Amino acid sequence: MSKVKTNLFASATIAFIGLSLFTFSGCVKQEASKAGNTEVSSAPAKPSAANAEIAAAEKIIEKMPGAAIGYSKLAVAYIRQARETGDFSLNANAQTAIDRALEVEPQNYDAQKLKASLHLTFHRFAEGLEAGKKLREINPRDAFVYGVLTDANVELGNYKEAAETVQTMVDTRPNMESYARVSHVRSIYGDSDGAIEAMGLASRVADPADKEAQAWCLTYLGNELMNIGRYQEAERQYDGALKILPDYHLATAGKGHARAAVGDFENAAKLFTQTQTRVPSTEVVVALGDIYTKTGNPEKAAEQYKLAEFIEQKLGNLDQRRLALLWADQDTKLDEALAIATREHTARKDIYTADIYAWCLYKKGNLPEAKAAMTEALRMKTKNALFFYHAGMIEKGLGNKKAAADYLQKAVQLNPAFDILQIEKAKAALQELK
Repeated sequence: MSKVKTNLFASATIAFIGLSLFTFSGCVKQEASKAGNTEVSSAPAKPSAANAEIAAAEKIIEKMPGAAIGYSKLAVAYIRQARETGDFSLNANAQTAIDRALEVEPQNYDAQKLKASLHLTFHRFAEGLEAGKKLREINPRDAFVYGVLTDANVELGNYKEAAETVQTMVDTRPNMESYARVSHVRSIYGDSDGAIEAMGLASRVADPADKEAQAWCLTYLGNELMNIGRYQEAERQYDGALKILPDYHLATAGKGHARAAVGDFENAAKLFTQTQTRVPSTEVVVALGDIYTKTGNPEKAAEQYKLAEFIEQKLGNLDQRRLALLWADQDTKLDEALAIATREHTARKDIYTADIYAWCLYKKGNLPEAKAAMTEALRMKTKNALFFYHAGMIEKGLGNKKAAADYLQKAVQLNPAFDILQIEKAKAALQELK
């Protein structure tokens, strides 16, 4: 593709961790070709692209155990498999592989790039940022490096820097990876239309041979549409992703949310159950629990919420923000919830962490502190109905009726089904304020 200069904010007034690996996979194939090994790029198609790549990488290692390329290829394959299956414990295998690559070739540039991405995968955001800066010194024209810098800055809440690095990335290489990040940053800046436009472009330029990449783009396009209440359009994107990659867990979960948004709780529950069977993520487990609560099955709901706690507390998740939000929503274990939110907020200053921190403070009755944290969460003017709901409830608690009503109305208008259970509380609070 010829270079196209794209202004990040031209259309209107990134959790992309791991996205860099789409680009990295191509880098590894190129390096393998240089090494005279054709098996990497010409391996026959198999049911799982990741399994085929793992087998190819192991053959490279067998032939060239003293070269970094095989271990780097193996790391990429494990990360792809983690994305395909949702089993993110496979990233530990990737870390082992890349450590071995750097052991045999400490100065290998591609291995260093992959290690920088793995810092982000394991939520070592500050380390990822520093690694990205060092890589930029080595090669300031490598678009991959700006992807690492963008992701790290987004997760740390350095949004001005994220906008600058993603602009450089898309100017350097306008492709799926850069457009997807443009979409995420635009969304953070409150430019929903621009975010949808950029993610649509990302989906159109994605490698047609990479089904997972195509499905990922369509799924996140659906998520952007869901965020502003365009449920039917969102569901079409999820269906498109599932046509490309049947049983893709992220798209199945998205379709479940779309069904729940229009009140089809029966099919939503089926879709969430299907997703949970493959990938028991906290978000899906909680959503299924909320549906059971909504439809009058408290025993099944309790089972789901207990499972969500188990996933977060026992399976080694990298942060527990979703658990803190669950407990705050349910008015239970509020001290533990606030402790998690405080710890996360101390480590990173992104708007999503600030929102959860504000909500936990509110539930503990620390209203002035909650408002301060909520102001931090709203600082980018992001269009997020959950943010507006939380802000409205905090203002209501402080006795600021007009501000409370304004925020709650914004939440309901933007996304009338932003949460299976909390939307009813938002509507009830609005009625109280009339």
